[in-house]
Amino acid sequence: MDLKLKGRKALITGGSKGIGFSIAQFLVAEGCSVVLIARSEADLAEAKKKLGGNVATHAMDLAQRGKPQELAAKYPDLDILVNNAGSTPRGTILDVDEDRFRAAFDLKVFGYINMCREFYRHMKARRKGVIINILGNGGEAPDAGYIAGAACNASLMAFTRALGGQSDRDGVRVVGVNPGPVATERLVGLMKTEAKRKFGDENRWQELSSGFPFGRAATVEEVGATVALLASDLSSYTTGTVVTIDGGMVNRGSLI
Repeated sequence: MDLKLKGRKALITGGSKGIGFSIAQFLVAEGCSVVLIARSEADLAEAKKKLGGNVATHAMDLAQRGKPQELAAKYPDLDILVNNAGSTPRGTILDVDEDRFRAAFDLKVFGYINMCREFYRHMKARRKGVIINILGNGGEAPDAGYIAGAACNASLMAFTRALGGQSDRDGVRVVGVNPGPVATERLVGLMKTEAKRKFGDENRWQELSSGFPFGRAATVEEVGATVALLASDLSSYTTGTVVTIDGGMVNRGSLI
């Protein structure tokens, strides 16, 4: 399907691996020029090599103040912003100390908010643009065992809905995506570690997916394809909402 994205410029944070890299693959295939942001120069170089196409990279830590302003000044004509950088630690309120909690908020919550503020300013002036925030279904089904994820993602869900609920007045769309478990390198690595602990064999990691919907985690391509569609004019009436891709997990009342 031609999403009519050819010639548009997109910036993806956390774009060197996993969900961010898959989103970049779809947008490059649709003819977008893409800017990837991540902390590792080496990972960015490898991603750029794999993608081909019109790809630029910048290694930076978006938790640092001033970085969003720097990027917005460099790319004031951006058409698509995808906020995807940031991970939150698992654990209960007693497991996650203040420093780890604050670090998660600085990168994901304040990182997203600051990126939105700076790029929204330019998009509003041009009356054109789409912002897509990659969140997580932990914000929809809060779990005390993933307290930081629940707090970060619920905060960003509210932020996305509030901003996107009135952004139509400025010609801008703001949408959120809530993935459930996704078979990224990170998740597979964690599951291999758990399989080795539980079964004595890391190659049995897929057995740990038996309780997931459809007996598996989502693929990065399933998330990437959805983001590409939401970024396109085929979704031009979609703003102020959050799309959940978790096989229905949140409707079970539990993420387990």
